[in-house]
Amino acid sequence: MEDENESPLKFPCQYPIKAIGHYADDFADILLEMMRRHVPDLDASSLQKRLSSGGRYLSVTITFTAQSREHLDAIYAELKAHERVLYLI
Repeated sequence: MEDENESPLKFPCQYPIKAIGHYADDFADILLEMMRRHVPDLDASSLQKRLSSGGRYLSVTITFTAQSREHLDAIYAELKAHERVLYLI
């Protein structure tokens, strides 16, 4: 029987996080700054940005190397707490 807390992911692994917020020039930079607190060597080229068809929202996908479930939880907690992040996938 598997432990309920055991992650199906095998760490370390490449992991994408997508954050969606209202479009603003600095939204992606804010996300990159927050992510670098957890992944110091994160390169800006790991970001993919997509503007909504109406131009109101920006989705930013950041792919990085996740070290553990705790590492992911800490990143999600910080990003979720930011007032500019509307959705986090």
